[in-house]
Amino acid sequence: MYKQSISYIKLSLYCSLFILIFTSCQTVKWQVVDSKSVAIPINNSTENTADVNMKKFIQPFKEQLEKEMNVVIGYTDKDMKVRAPESLMSNFSADVYLNVAQDKIQEHVDFSIVNIKGLRAPIPAGNITVSQIFELMPFENELVLLWIKGEELINLFDFFASIGGEGVAGMKMGIQNGKAVDVLIGGKPLVKDKVYIVATNDYLSEGNDGMIQLKNSIKRLNTGVKVRDMLIDYIQNETKQGKSISSELDGRIYIKK
Repeated sequence: MYKQSISYIKLSLYCSLFILIFTSCQTVKWQVVDSKSVAIPINNSTENTADVNMKKFIQPFKEQLEKEMNVVIGYTDKDMKVRAPESLMSNFSADVYLNVAQDKIQEHVDFSIVNIKGLRAPIPAGNITVSQIFELMPFENELVLLWIKGEELINLFDFFASIGGEGVAGMKMGIQNGKAVDVLIGGKPLVKDKVYIVATNDYLSEGNDGMIQLKNSIKRLNTGVKVRDMLIDYIQNETKQGKSISSELDGRIYIKK
């Protein structure tokens, strides 16, 4: 009787263990039934509740970062703002794209494209700091070169016209009735069958911001050069040569009456 009881207990334990193992191996499916969010501002008002030890730990890193961000790398006597159809800021940025791209491949690059929406802050007249370039270009985009046919560019420029303009260098176009007119690349009319070399960034090269035609390039070169870094380097090099940073409105994209 004792042995039978022991056997029964063992059997019960084995069954319980089997059931436990079997049920624990099953995937539990969770379902969201309700959710809400609350905005918690991070500003001076949160200082009173900040962890004192964490603030002490972070402070030396914060001071070092601020020191690096506040370094003056150049000077401009103009307020460089962003707007369409062209602006001082978008023209300057596109010019840098074009210059750096040509230096990178040691070959003529036909024109460059910069998305105005990607330029996130103006640069006011006066000293230019590293921090301002981070505010202008807060993304980790890199410079990309595309080889693309003129027939693709016709539709792309019509898209530029439909949104009122974009940042470009090395080309000129008018906007009339929502269409691109009188397009010139390097001072010459656009040729459908010609392959053009275009400097832009990796975000746009993937067809983002409505520039789907850029996905149809026949060749692509990722330079590995971060856009933010090349802007900083360009400004520093100009400063070393005793030059201030300047930009002009030259009618590269204009509204045709």
